[in-house]
Amino acid sequence: MLVLARKVNQNIVIDGRITVKVVRLEGDVVKLGIQAPTSVPVHRQEVYDEIQKNNQQAATERHRPVPKLVAPPDTRSPT
Repeated sequence: MLVLARKVNQNIVIDGRITVKVVRLEGDVVKLGIQAPTSVPVHRQEVYDEIQKNNQQAATERHRPVPKLVAPPDTRSPT
């Protein structure tokens, strides 16, 4: 892991496409701004973990077959 020190309004550039900016400090909380292409997903760790958990569940669940629809009986009177 690379550890960097930055001050408010200073940036870190990743791969020339992603910019992480220290926006402000509020006590023990650091507010970051992240600018990335829309093709690069950016999530908080807890959201990413939940997505991974849900994807794993979806991949391992057995899906019940969709029941076949039965056409209702023809109620038209013969002509």
